Amino acid sequence: MSESWRIAIVSMVQPVVERIEPVLRALGHEPVGVVTARLDRVGPAGPMLANETVPPGIDLLFAADKGRVEPLLRTLEPDLTICWGFPWKLPQAALDVARLGSINLHPGLLPRHRGPIPLSWALRDGDGSFGVTWHRMDAELDTGGLLAQGSVTIDDDDVEIVQIGPKLGAEAFRLLPGVLERVAAGDPGDVQDETLTTWAGHFGEDDYARIDWSQPARRIHDQVRAWHLTMGLSGIVAPVTELDGERLHVTRTSLRDPGDGARRVECGDGPLWIVASTSL
Repeated sequence: MSESWRIAIVSMVQPVVERIEPVLRALGHEPVGVVTARLDRVGPAGPMLANETVPPGIDLLFAADKGRVEPLLRTLEPDLTICWGFPWKLPQAALDVARLGSINLHPGLLPRHRGPIPLSWALRDGDGSFGVTWHRMDAELDTGGLLAQGSVTIDDDDVEIVQIGPKLGAEAFRLLPGVLERVAAGDPGDVQDETLTTWAGHFGEDDYARIDWSQPARRIHDQVRAWHLTMGLSGIVAPVTELDGERLHVTRTSLRDPGDGARRVECGDGPLWIVASTSL
């Protein structure tokens, strides 16, 4: 690809911005600015982007609401907008600012697990892997044409986004050169098969919040870490149980005995260890 593009990044995730900037430069493009969301509180994934966390020479623009994204993008005069880790569904007017359109990185295998918490649903559904999808953006959520997909194996100890994020990022960056080639060619992407669509919406307290110890240990382990990866966005912080007359939020489990006084509980097919919990 010989043409150099001005690229705007739309993100709330500092490690994403930090890592994608040199990748884009190595591919011959110029990241010109980051549009992020101004929130009233620190986001669940950590502090918002700030001057000291954005690479030098890149503008950092804070949008007060989704309606402000379009005019802020226009000031950057991008050829392409890349969205990765942003909390708002963007209006079509914002997506149309860049002459080559807008693309997004979704951490799921679209059209499976459209929605806000696909990593949690991959665990809840027992998928065995986390998905990565680059796709064109349109005014609906996660419905645009598919540009590239990959996956990474879910390991037993995958709990924190700081563990999972780098693996997803490596796969996303591996796919990115081919994605940009399709964008350069004006490829609209592959149409999503709507019959395969599932929704990765926020968990409800009634459908996934209580631990059933008759279930297999791995299923309960996945339930606990699926709640953990919602980062508090689904109403409660962890599934609930009662053990020895005490009600608990179970926040961390292990399929192996980690020592250090972890509490062993018998499940339907064997033991699981409660590594961390809080009393209710």
